[in-house]
Amino acid sequence: MTSALEQLASTGAIHREPTNEAEYQGLVSSGRARLVDSAREELTKESRFDLAYNASHALCLAALRRSGYRSSQRYVVFQVLPHTLGLGPDVWRVLDKAHRVRNAGEYEGFLDVDERLLTEVIGAANRVLEELEGR
Repeated sequence: MTSALEQLASTGAIHREPTNEAEYQGLVSSGRARLVDSAREELTKESRFDLAYNASHALCLAALRRSGYRSSQRYVVFQVLPHTLGLGPDVWRVLDKAHRVRNAGEYEGFLDVDERLLTEVIGAANRVLEELEGR
């Protein structure tokens, strides 16, 4: 039986690449550090969002890399969470929205971050980290 990740690889959305333990550990370490810093309330919410978004990306990429795949598109690492960590739409949709907000800030100069989104992104990133550490 073909796995969902193998099916995605056949479409070109992701591609097989052997897991590299040093890369995996580096991604988890980077994600964990950024996630800790995202909780620092003395920082602006924009800085905290940037830290939380990048933490979540590093952690989701770590999950995909641990599965033996890599994506050429940043957003895919969020969408494959059901297949890499068993996380549902309550997590990946928050991170997908964060990706769209991040892109608006990066490419259009309009970063619209409110406290609710910031809290949700930090919470989603923590769920990803918990799953990574629990396996």
